[in-house]
Amino acid sequence: MIEMRVAGIALDAMSRTPVILLRDTTDRRQVPIYISKEQANSIIAVLENQPAPRPLTHDLFVNLLDEWDMTLERVVIHSLQDNTYFALLTLSKGEIRRELDSRPSDAIAIALRLDAPIWVMEEVVAEASIPVDTDADEAEKKAFQAFLANINPSDFTHRGKSSTSNDTLESSDS
Repeated sequence: MIEMRVAGIALDAMSRTPVILLRDTTDRRQVPIYISKEQANSIIAVLENQPAPRPLTHDLFVNLLDEWDMTLERVVIHSLQDNTYFALLTLSKGEIRRELDSRPSDAIAIALRLDAPIWVMEEVVAEASIPVDTDADEAEKKAFQAFLANINPSDFTHRGKSSTSNDTLESSDS
């Protein structure tokens, strides 16, 4: 799983549909998730620290968790099927832990209100992410290609003395 954070909300240029942008902690990849205008407004309210005059649905859910002494441990966006994302809320109370199916937009809106971590399965990131820092990606790709160009099969052959129980490994941290 890859921890993500909300990088912001954008509008799709063609459809004018809101898109929440989840970005990994290295700022190298982001996952766009299309959401409704109502969901976008709920998330923007939290991002801009603008409380609603009356509790919205996500606020009500947070209030319920608080009243029942439950904790939102994390949100996991675990699947992408037919352009639809699937998420789970991991809730706990003492030793009891439960997972609830959720739309990612609801899960994110609640996680933001409770400062809970948002995780995305690696398979989902691999399938749906878009690069953020293409220069860093290209530099990493070139460095790897240079490394591969300078490798010889003889670099992998065992040379010299045989290994014994008295041999020591030295860490590069020494």
